[in-house]
Amino acid sequence: MSQATLARIQKIQSHLQTAPQGIRLKDKVCILTGVGSERGIGRASALLFAHEGAKHLYLLDYEAEHLPKTKAYIEKTYPHVKVTTIEADASDEDVISSLCQRAVEENGRLDVFFANAGVATANVLPNIDFDEFENTLKINTISCFLALKHGSAAMQDIREGSGKTESGGSIIMTASVAGIRSGAGSCDYSASKAAVISLAKTGANQLAGTNIRVTAVCPGLISTGMTAMVFDAAKERGTLAKVGQLNPLRRYGVAEEIASAVLFLASDESSYVNGIELPVDGGLSSSHPVVPGKLA
Repeated sequence: MSQATLARIQKIQSHLQTAPQGIRLKDKVCILTGVGSERGIGRASALLFAHEGAKHLYLLDYEAEHLPKTKAYIEKTYPHVKVTTIEADASDEDVISSLCQRAVEENGRLDVFFANAGVATANVLPNIDFDEFENTLKINTISCFLALKHGSAAMQDIREGSGKTESGGSIIMTASVAGIRSGAGSCDYSASKAAVISLAKTGANQLAGTNIRVTAVCPGLISTGMTAMVFDAAKERGTLAKVGQLNPLRRYGVAEEIASAVLFLASDESSYVNGIELPVDGGLSSSHPVVPGKLA
């Protein structure tokens, strides 16, 4: 990977330090799950949501060690944004149902639910047992189902004085290119992410007429805490510069790039985007495997 590419990535990661604050999520009440990792997509999205004028952010993660630091940073940098942190399991129905109700009770509305909680696995087929497969589906898929079910109900519950006059909102789920086709993940992980894509499509149609949009974002290889093992292994082999070279951009992605896509899907700028999976993968999923330089 060239120095110019590395510099470009660093600029993307630090762009909020110089970018003017925006209004793309002005007055929006948002729930985000999977926000605990300091290098993760959830945290990057929370910072971007705050930068774009969100009114109240509810940040949930099963591991809450870093949530206070994220909350403190947002409230210091964006004093107009209220932040509530929750240490809980995103695949627990009572937790998600109560959280959605709480958002409506405290703000009179819910506008955005980013269901980002997830786990990555790496076992090959013969080594995957039932419990592991079930747990992967629970964390990656059931959490998205609960966001869809209870988030959509809250988005249709409009309270007087909230500034929101009709049903509507955006539910975004983190899927993966592994859910689009084989070659990007283990059997259990890929199956769980394919199910998330299906939830986005069926959910959008089940909610027809409510003005609630349901979409899935499909990251490719992104440098986060979850993928650290990939980058660490490449570093040990001396092949770190080759990570991400299979896609047309010839590089890996960073959490901030996924957050930008999520912001688009959360905002009114995507008001006619519904029921789709959006790959954010440098073009990785655009082609079947080919020999570089040949058409077939």
